[in-house]
Amino acid sequence: MSLWSDPRWNDALTRLPDYLGNHVRVSLTALALGLLISFPLALIARRRPLLRDAALGVASVVQTIPGLALLALFYPLLLALAAFSLQWFGVDFSAFGFLPAVLALALYSMLPVLRNTITGFQGIDPAIMEATEAVGMTSRQSLFMVELPLALPVIMAGIRTAAVWVIGTATLSTPIGQTSLGNYIFAGLQTQNWVFVLFGCAAAAVLALAVDQLLALIENGLRIRNRIRVALGAFGIAALILATLIPSLERTQKSYVVGAKTFTEQYILSSLIAQRLQAAGLPASSREGLGSNVIFEALASNDIDVYVDYSGTLWLNLLKRTDMRPRKELLDALKTTLADRYKISLLGELGFANAYALVMPRKRAEQLGIHSISDLASRAGSLVIAGDYEFFSRPEWAAIKKSYGLSFREQRQMQPDFMYAAVASGNVDVIAGYTSDGLIAKYDLVVLDDPKRAIPPYDAVVLLSPKRADDPALRAALNPLLGKINIATMREANLRASTNDGASSPDSVARWLWDRISKK
Repeated sequence: MSLWSDPRWNDALTRLPDYLGNHVRVSLTALALGLLISFPLALIARRRPLLRDAALGVASVVQTIPGLALLALFYPLLLALAAFSLQWFGVDFSAFGFLPAVLALALYSMLPVLRNTITGFQGIDPAIMEATEAVGMTSRQSLFMVELPLALPVIMAGIRTAAVWVIGTATLSTPIGQTSLGNYIFAGLQTQNWVFVLFGCAAAAVLALAVDQLLALIENGLRIRNRIRVALGAFGIAALILATLIPSLERTQKSYVVGAKTFTEQYILSSLIAQRLQAAGLPASSREGLGSNVIFEALASNDIDVYVDYSGTLWLNLLKRTDMRPRKELLDALKTTLADRYKISLLGELGFANAYALVMPRKRAEQLGIHSISDLASRAGSLVIAGDYEFFSRPEWAAIKKSYGLSFREQRQMQPDFMYAAVASGNVDVIAGYTSDGLIAKYDLVVLDDPKRAIPPYDAVVLLSPKRADDPALRAALNPLLGKINIATMREANLRASTNDGASSPDSVARWLWDRISKK
């Protein structure tokens, strides 16, 4: 198969209108908001040294915060504000997706605009300012007729820099629910779809360059007072915005939103659910690559309608329960608590469990005589363990360490798919894997037994939002999935989605999965 005949290119192109449209909207809205705040602030501060230094200092501090962290911080802040607003003023708003992304990106855009605007004004020859006073110009006349035209090239350079920064950082907004070109990158990394990764990076780079050149056209037009260039640049940006409204109008017809977390299995299951809804005549769209806490809060807030979570994750991380219970008892308690506390309906189990587990290469485990976590404890001090980005801060890890007295020589954090290859190649000795992952068989790994039951059961369960909890059409469409997916089938589905052969996208694997379970 040649590179250009790879079906993943067609899949990427099919998603482009949606991803690009959302990316343009959030980026340009954030840039406009950043300009609305930073440009007037720079005008006020240009002759006030104390205010100028304070504004630049705050903007510089914001710039030091990693983009993903800044985006993630706005979500819980807006959730709290939305709850306060609803309680005291009866006004509700969504803290999911667009709003936190716009606010975080707007803050990111402020530094180059502030810095360049102030620098542009400071670079004006003092003799020119004296001349404006000598001819009797007012402060307003001096600003608009002399200072702004002279400072404009430096100011526009700052705006162009801010635009490039915002467009690049917007790719990180996927985990908080904002669809963007980052969807390609996050999905591609999780499913080893390097076509998606390359396509997302290239699309974001081309968009940034296009907007930069359109702003450059406006800048040159203003500098040489050429209205045609200004009009062409403005028309280009307006056309870019208008072109993104078409997919937005189409999405308003999609009433059911399916959520997914940031790993391969979730992409498959969200595609499966969306396909089942569409087959039942229910229009559906997906919000993929969401963080664990973000996705649950989005469900509770009715920003998404349905997604698959895991009983152990909900029990330990959401409900903060540390008491271990038998599987059936835990599921019953979880169902009751979710309904009473969040009005969320636990529709049922899919039939398999995806639990955290400590995993080693089979040959290495046999050589060291390690069959369980108890066996591992005496040798852990000389070994290296790797886990995903959140494992070592989760209560599961604390419970394992406490139960078995584990202490490894080194802990490393890795992107999930990479850590399987790392343990298979000997770069690490043990990983915190997932029991339903097909890569365990692919790399000939073995799951270590947990005789002390430090890790709770992790049944895959379907959750419905409060507004969809009693939706008969939704329940009827999803009931055929319940209890039908066993662990062997899910492992094979995960392995198919990670083969990187150009044909096993999450959508195609979801179709295969339905064909498999519907024949049982």
